[in-house]
Amino acid sequence: MKTWIVTGGAGFIGSNFILMHRRRGAARIINLDKLTYAGNLANLEDLRGDAGYQFVRGDVADRALVGALLREHRPDAVIHLAAESHVDRSIQEPGAFIRTNVVGTFCLLDEVLGYWRELPGGRQEAFRFLHVSTDEVYGSLGPEEPPFTEDSPHRPNSPYAASKAGSDHLVRAYNRTYGLPTLTTNCSNNYGPYQFPEKLIPLMTINALAGKPLPIYGDGGNVRDWLFVEDHCEALAAVLEAGRPGETYNVGGRCELANLELVRTLCRLLDQARPDSPHVPHELFITFVPDRPGHDRRYATDCTRIGTELGWRPRESFQSGLEKTLRWYMEHGEWVDSVQSGEYTEWIGRQYGTQ
Repeated sequence: MKTWIVTGGAGFIGSNFILMHRRRGAARIINLDKLTYAGNLANLEDLRGDAGYQFVRGDVADRALVGALLREHRPDAVIHLAAESHVDRSIQEPGAFIRTNVVGTFCLLDEVLGYWRELPGGRQEAFRFLHVSTDEVYGSLGPEEPPFTEDSPHRPNSPYAASKAGSDHLVRAYNRTYGLPTLTTNCSNNYGPYQFPEKLIPLMTINALAGKPLPIYGDGGNVRDWLFVEDHCEALAAVLEAGRPGETYNVGGRCELANLELVRTLCRLLDQARPDSPHVPHELFITFVPDRPGHDRRYATDCTRIGTELGWRPRESFQSGLEKTLRWYMEHGEWVDSVQSGEYTEWIGRQYGTQ
């Protein structure tokens, strides 16, 4: 069986990725995660007692730890998901994003390079370093501009996006300069189970169910392409299996929606799911708050390359993916309660002025 090291595996995308591929027996997985506020080992409770899964608490910038893990476990691939990922927090504390996303990625790459160079020929050729990034590195699109392609220039507009752009460039440089067999994916906005509720869809869902305000930035006209997390995990597996080393693949849901339209759709689905709720119609709780600085107006992702080369396409429509997501949050109230700590509640109040 193959062995993978997954960084950031206790986070939203990482935990979904690990759960999916351990269920399939795709690889033995070592999960390296620092367990910041958005990392949650409860996401991986289903793997308790699984001999093919191991958790290690640590920082990707801890070179001694990373090097020791590489030597001990001799992985066939490293899937790098560890990142600070929330734009609003990056505006308040950009230094944390530079430390994790840029410095951390450099430390990881450099340790992996040393490990890879010592592998025997066949294993060296088969090894992969998969870097999971975001479409936000490309900047913002006008209403009529075509979607981002893999050849679109990096034009980040937030500290978060800039830090991810920096990590993308480092990954490319380690491939071009040293020959390390890297792969990069740039994905659109993910949603689904286990997403920390500072992000739009879980925040709106949890607040709507509780009859709290649904804060939307500006006029609600900011457009994003939405990707169900399990579709994203399938795409990562496809890239890992058959992607061309040194290549970048965009991963999108082929679903552009304005934030206001998305929230109204979410509210209508909740009305149908909870018709007896005292908060119906949930749409009445929509409120508008001042826009955040540097808020990109529109993202759209052209994922032709991954479809043409690797045969990947999203399975879920936005309707079906959102229905699954809402059902999960409604059925996992204990998980929701566990992640809504005092620190998180205070941050939401500061950010949106709603508590």
